[in-house]
Amino acid sequence: MARYTGPRCRLCRREGEKLYLKGYKCYTSKCPMEKRPYPPGMHGQMRRAKMSDYGIQLREKQKVKRIYGVLERQFRRYFEEANRRPGITGVNLLQILESRLDNLVYRMGFAASRAEARQMVRHRHILVNGRIVDIPSYQVPVGARVQVAEKAKQHLRVRMAVEQAAARGAPEWLDVDYDKLEGVYRALPSREQLDPNIREQLIVELYSK
Repeated sequence: MARYTGPRCRLCRREGEKLYLKGYKCYTSKCPMEKRPYPPGMHGQMRRAKMSDYGIQLREKQKVKRIYGVLERQFRRYFEEANRRPGITGVNLLQILESRLDNLVYRMGFAASRAEARQMVRHRHILVNGRIVDIPSYQVPVGARVQVAEKAKQHLRVRMAVEQAAARGAPEWLDVDYDKLEGVYRALPSREQLDPNIREQLIVELYSK
């Protein structure tokens, strides 16, 4: 299965909530979720039948995959790894997803969206502990320093993303220097620090059948 390349706003409408896949547009009145808050397609405004428990679990899994930009096979591997680790499987899964390099670049505010962060990593614009890493799924260890390469620091999109991020502030588990365009992955995020709209227990129940 290839990576989805269609309109990203359709994915938000399909899940019925903003997934913040388009960066700046998601924070403006131009966001399609503001204008058309119903599923895409010719039958999108029709009343839908009540979903089964399986359907609810499946939609939650699809939503989390789309938020982090992960395909099914890789997502399943992340779940298996989370299940092997000590602790709560659902929280472990979210921590693994949050430790991806593309996600950390986005969380630190060096890119406006995870898709943009993935492109920055692929184009060798990101360093981890002083070395270029061009693998978006790279699992960044706690304590690592993530930096924007010198050649990319003056890119307009990077400066715009940093300006927006500085206004919002960085997550508690990251230390970010917006002047130097670098940050430290200080600690694994706790469940209370992550998106409360994600119901990871539904994903655990789905994969445990």
